[in-house]
Amino acid sequence: MTATDNMSGLTGLAAGASQYLTFTLAGEAYGLEILRVQGIKGFSRVTPIPHAPPHVKGVLNLRGTVVPVVDMRLRFALPGAEYTKFSVIIVVTVGARVVGLLVDAVSDVLSVGGGDVGAAPDFGGGTDISFLTGIAKVGSRLVSLLDVDKLVPANG
Repeated sequence: MTATDNMSGLTGLAAGASQYLTFTLAGEAYGLEILRVQGIKGFSRVTPIPHAPPHVKGVLNLRGTVVPVVDMRLRFALPGAEYTKFSVIIVVTVGARVVGLLVDAVSDVLSVGGGDVGAAPDFGGGTDISFLTGIAKVGSRLVSLLDVDKLVPANG
């Protein structure tokens, strides 16, 4: 076996798992595809935008780019909470845009195999779960895996 063969074998092993940045909101775990994450920034003041939807906290200047910030608690209709030293803004790419997602805390990076991900449950017609790609089983806990393109549409 050559060095090239060995490298493709390693790539094959890694291909079965996906990596997700996990974060918490109201004590529950969520995950975003790690490849969509550009960075993590400590919570700082954002500039409010008049007439923005309630879940749009405002905008911030990130290295010369104006970045809209979405409060994920409000996006998911969860009760509001005070921001703490653990509150962070996860900077993600959505289409050609950069968007910040305000969350309670970042947890870790998980490697999740395809066999550990189940389909999002069907709650009936009244519940919008279009932004869920699935539910990962990690030990005894469940992590809701999010589709950032449906969570924060590129055109809205």
